[in-house]
Amino acid sequence: MPKANAFYAQSGGVTAVINASACGVIQTAREHRDQIGKVLVGHNGILGALNEELIDSSKETQRAIGGLRSTPGGAFGSCRYKLKSPEDDPREFHRLLDVFKAHNIRYFFYNGGGDSQDTANKVSQFSRKMKYPMQCIGIPKTVDNDLPLTDCCPGFGSVAKYVAVSTKEAALDVASMCATSTKVFVLEVMGRHAGWIAAASALAQQDAGDAPHIILLPEVPFRQREFLAKVKSTVKQRGYCVVVVSEGARYANGQFLGEAGGAKDAFGHAQLGGVAPTIAQMVKDKLGMKFHWAVADYLQRAARHIASATDVEQAYALGRAAVEFALDGKTAVMPTIVRTSDSPYRWKIGEAKLSRVANVEKFMPKSFISKDGFGITPRARRYLAPLIEGEDHPRYERGMPVYVSLKNQQVPKKLAVKW
Repeated sequence: MPKANAFYAQSGGVTAVINASACGVIQTAREHRDQIGKVLVGHNGILGALNEELIDSSKETQRAIGGLRSTPGGAFGSCRYKLKSPEDDPREFHRLLDVFKAHNIRYFFYNGGGDSQDTANKVSQFSRKMKYPMQCIGIPKTVDNDLPLTDCCPGFGSVAKYVAVSTKEAALDVASMCATSTKVFVLEVMGRHAGWIAAASALAQQDAGDAPHIILLPEVPFRQREFLAKVKSTVKQRGYCVVVVSEGARYANGQFLGEAGGAKDAFGHAQLGGVAPTIAQMVKDKLGMKFHWAVADYLQRAARHIASATDVEQAYALGRAAVEFALDGKTAVMPTIVRTSDSPYRWKIGEAKLSRVANVEKFMPKSFISKDGFGITPRARRYLAPLIEGEDHPRYERGMPVYVSLKNQQVPKKLAVKW
């Protein structure tokens, strides 16, 4: 029997460090050539398996794979595709097993957020039901930092660093101009249901009264009167006001401030967008103040040039741990980050069952949110601060960062039937 191959894929919104996890997976698998044949990577996530579009990572040089550690985006393509349950649509799962059998794949590594961990769990359950030997390991990734049972999620530390730095720099700009120009600046950041990213903007504060002056979190129902009063008093005291708002900020009835006409994304989630201009226009209409707004959007999760060294290290370590877990015979689990100390910051690798991770969101605890709902507590700051520490700059040439571009050569298809 030839050595079993491994399948790896990236899923959901990519991050500045998801490729570092891919690097960890592929390099570790190469260290165990006696047990793992090739790492075959799904082109565009799980769709790569369904379509039998499998990238042969063995065609890439060690240097190219090593370069993934400092390259943002998803080097192999990602997707937003949610598998139905095997009971509702067994065709997808039979197709996956057909592809896995055809290519002798017995290790399954899926790198993503809550929906992705659900996919890994379903593949594990179906493989077990069909008596097909498969080690299924989920690898955590999400800028939203909302996966349970792990201290933090790869991707979050870097986006948190980007948002905190951007808030600090923008605030200096606004402060310079507020006497005769802009009074209110609004920055919209990611975070559909959990406000971790917006909360991280508070790390820009060094002294009392520093920006951001208002943070709007999904966990705190938006109340227009209190918000406008806070803006007005801040401008009176400081001359300007900086607001950071999560895209998922909502009213007490659950309606998103920035919900776009009831549209849904590929996972069935409400399509959000436009909370920053909504808030800014509210300030103009009610208070008559001049404003500017910005939406960080893809910039916050793609900014590898300002990545957190802690985040890069953890992303790589979790990719490595996933392979080690599989070789130890573990399945239906996800490696996690376990914090052992705040100061100095120390952590180790733990594990959690996929059944306890899939489709479960971790929100900002009340103990992390200030009494007025517009900021964070010292406890939250102790949690957040270590996650943005350290610099891991990519190599630069002629003023630009050097990022790798892979060959992504696919193996020949073996199945006559197309999906």
